[in-house]
Amino acid sequence: MICVALLASVASCKKSVLDENPPQILTADNLLVNYNGYQNALNGLYYQVRRSRGGLTTSDPNNDIMFEVNVEGVDNSYSNYPGTPGTIFNNWGAANNASVAAYSEIFAYLYSTINAANTIIGRAPANTVMTGDQKNQVLAESRLIRAWCYRHLTNLWGDVPLVLTESSGLTIKTDFDRTPVADVRAAMEADLLFAEQYLPVTSTNDGKVIKGTAQHFLAELYLEEGQWAKAKDYASRVTTNASYALITKRYGANAALPGTPFTDMFLDGNSDRSQGNTEALWVLQNELNVVGGEGNNIMRRYWVNRYYSLTVKGTDGKATSPFQVTIADGGRGIGRIGPTKFALGLYGAGDDRGSDFAWRFSYAINTPTAIPKGDTLNQVIPVDRTSTEKLSNPNWPSTRKWDYANTIDANVVASYNDQVFIRAGEDYLFLAEADFELGDLPGAATAINTLRIRAHAATITPAQVTLDFILDERSRELFSEEDRRYTLLRTNTWLTRTKADNAISGKLIQPRDQLLPIPQSVIDANLTKVMPQNPGY
Repeated sequence: MICVALLASVASCKKSVLDENPPQILTADNLLVNYNGYQNALNGLYYQVRRSRGGLTTSDPNNDIMFEVNVEGVDNSYSNYPGTPGTIFNNWGAANNASVAAYSEIFAYLYSTINAANTIIGRAPANTVMTGDQKNQVLAESRLIRAWCYRHLTNLWGDVPLVLTESSGLTIKTDFDRTPVADVRAAMEADLLFAEQYLPVTSTNDGKVIKGTAQHFLAELYLEEGQWAKAKDYASRVTTNASYALITKRYGANAALPGTPFTDMFLDGNSDRSQGNTEALWVLQNELNVVGGEGNNIMRRYWVNRYYSLTVKGTDGKATSPFQVTIADGGRGIGRIGPTKFALGLYGAGDDRGSDFAWRFSYAINTPTAIPKGDTLNQVIPVDRTSTEKLSNPNWPSTRKWDYANTIDANVVASYNDQVFIRAGEDYLFLAEADFELGDLPGAATAINTLRIRAHAATITPAQVTLDFILDERSRELFSEEDRRYTLLRTNTWLTRTKADNAISGKLIQPRDQLLPIPQSVIDANLTKVMPQNPGY
């Protein structure tokens, strides 16, 4: 059951003789009084996280997905049908500037989430109603989500203000400093270590973070810091835990139908741990017609291509569009984001991750009134998968990881299926990266081969392990799941790989684009102290 977001950005107010306290209005003062109140506040935090797969604004939640910048303008994906943000990440240059509204929205979204977390974190220790275990559970979840926010902020903007206490109308600052990344990461580490200590290994609530969630983010954090041994330790805590076992056998909703263990995880009804997905470390909960269940998830809308716009030429030379939106084809997408030719070419023969179960490589003619001459109803038409990526191209594959369609109306905009957010498969790649940096090539090959064996791909030898191979393997395994920009920045390969492998934006990116500009609205709001801009802007 998903509850309504009660604390999306709640802040405290100091009491005075003039304050009113209408009981029908929720505030931090009247909500955070007992364990149930804190649980409702946590529900608000989880709602905020779900918004990362929704639109930039709550006023227009169906467009401009929040973290488009994390996955576009990289080596393996581009904006096929670009909206406003997508145009920036295809073109960069002058389009990437401090006045971009999307940057202000993302910045504000992350800090409002941090403030909601800070409100909980600052008040929970003094609560006299909750038990010690209840407090630690509340704090662990809140601190993990706060660290998750700073993970995004530091990867996108570098040095950012570190705020660890609740802000309210009486404590608004106008003289923020940009805290060095190293100091922000130290705070993230403290939050994640606390979370690891107090979170359970598993939970009966599918939407809750668990111990493996914290270990996963710690492994990534230590890779970012170049602490290879610690990264290996924390990745191994996930990969050696039987509770987080990889999915290696068919399971769930379509187990008796053709498919693969890898792609089973992404089917509606299969993503949650309670549904058999032991690999899941964090699953976002979305529910149709449930109050608070609508995070306005638009992953399908953005990743599924516009196959309904695809035309086919008949033997008479006339072209028709014989495809209509169906549940079987994944619902209605608008193809904002698509794979590069490089990404499509990474899979070897027999690799389940590059199969028709993982990608839409063809569509069956399903419009009786628009059958091209010489073709037949239900005839399968393949899409082009070998050309170089280009704009506004419906004749191009798309990932099936985010397929979803409402059974009543396949054109419904939002997705209401629970979705894998992070999973243990990535920790094998964290482990491989750490082993590679430590000089343990056999260990790295073993970690990679664990995933390749699951996918029925050919195994590799230690001599084949390179950083580029690891990054290629991450694309094969995690396409559209990982924050690809962060991965490439962490490994100092964003510029070189994007230039080499992205035909749209590769020739346009510049070194300065490794960090986004601090939003001008943020600089302007810092009235009493100059906030420096990132270099090059």
